[in-house]
Amino acid sequence: MKRARFTEEQIIGVLREHEAGAKAADLARKHGVSEATLYNWKAKFGGLDVSDAKRLRQLEDENAKLKKLLAEQMLDAAALRELLSKKW
Repeated sequence: MKRARFTEEQIIGVLREHEAGAKAADLARKHGVSEATLYNWKAKFGGLDVSDAKRLRQLEDENAKLKKLLAEQMLDAAALRELLSKKW
């Protein structure tokens, strides 16, 4: 997975600057990101506190682990079904 260049705290700080009235183009140039990235951050982190953003990250990580476990279990079940169907 791609490593993020900015932490949640930094992203929320940039968004607060934008809410304070800074222009998106100026912020994008200042922080070295595209305007599209700023708008994506706004869609994802808009209105969140730092603690909320950290909790969101934890939930996303937990969700990814659970999806991986589910996929592994489904693979195992499919392999067992295939093995049993050949036996009969």
